[in-house]
Amino acid sequence: MLPLLIRELVDNKHWCTEEEVLDYFSLAQCTPGVIAINSATFVGYKRGKVWGGIIASLGVVTVPIIIITVIAAVLQNLMAYPLVQHLFAGVRIAVAALMTITIFRLVKKACKDGISVGIVIVSFALLAVLKLNSVWLVLLAAVFGIAYGRWFKK
Repeated sequence: MLPLLIRELVDNKHWCTEEEVLDYFSLAQCTPGVIAINSATFVGYKRGKVWGGIIASLGVVTVPIIIITVIAAVLQNLMAYPLVQHLFAGVRIAVAALMTITIFRLVKKACKDGISVGIVIVSFALLAVLKLNSVWLVLLAAVFGIAYGRWFKK
């Protein structure tokens, strides 16, 4: 979903910058709910205030709910077949590739200096090694960013 959001919001519609999408993504990680819904709400609010946020959120969830309901009813009967299991294994690999490309794009855009690179490396280590909850990670990074900007950056 994230590569689609970037392509549509930044490249095609020009409603947001990549930095804003990164900010929306960061906020969406901290709030309950799916990233796509939270991002749609933020962008919809930016474009049309409260009604824009409501309509954007409904636009993101309505069609997928209908489609997922239909697909789930059909797939439940098909999951026993090895061909369908292999199909989903291939889809998982493709999704991992899409996520990796998106992550590299966001990191490249967000990392403007050595401190940013350090935050990325430390954040990755805290997530991968210590299994730190992402909410705490974002809060720690925000506190560090505020402290760095206030006391160390001229």
